[in-house]
Amino acid sequence: MRPQPIESLERPTILQGAAPQATLGDLRFRNLLSSEDWNALPPAVRKRFTKRLSGTAAAIYVGEVIETKLTRIGWLIAQAARIAGAPLPTSRMCDTPSIVTVTEDGAGGGQVWTRLYGRADAFPQVIHSAKRFGGPTGLEEYAAAWIGMTLTVHVEDRALIFRSEHYFLKLGRFRVALPLWFTPGAITVTHAEIDEGRFTFTLKADHPLLGEIIYQRADFHDAN
Repeated sequence: MRPQPIESLERPTILQGAAPQATLGDLRFRNLLSSEDWNALPPAVRKRFTKRLSGTAAAIYVGEVIETKLTRIGWLIAQAARIAGAPLPTSRMCDTPSIVTVTEDGAGGGQVWTRLYGRADAFPQVIHSAKRFGGPTGLEEYAAAWIGMTLTVHVEDRALIFRSEHYFLKLGRFRVALPLWFTPGAITVTHAEIDEGRFTFTLKADHPLLGEIIYQRADFHDAN
């Protein structure tokens, strides 16, 4: 499905025949999927990804990291990525508390996702990224103002899945594509409902030459 123009994503939709204040939530993720795929998601997932987070509103999710696997190369790449704000888990953490907050990105017209991972033997790791609704696939994620990746959105087995398509450097008005072998590889993030209000988050990085180098699973519940 071809993503809708950004102009249509930003325009609030009003239910026909309803009062003006009866507006739908944030439709930007919804508009990246077909109606069939969107309706295949559990209601709780649909609700999470249509929350209106304008102004000072924030969505908060609380949980724990169940497992983190890093190969030696995966660990080295995660350390090297600190230059871009450490967007990948830097240690093999497990059974540690985690909090995720989502707020509106006023500067980029998207959302800021902040993930805090507590660690028993080290200072907590904080990962932040900005999802912005634009580019060739309709969705991009920035680890810093100068580096990002395009994402495609899918629904499989009632789970919402984000897959990286390519990485790029943003230098002013110019974008420079990065070869996949020079990056952590193809990123797959899965958001799957466990039961009402509880979901699992998994992240995988598959390098084209080295295979799966990073895997992380964390379980969360809605805090608000």
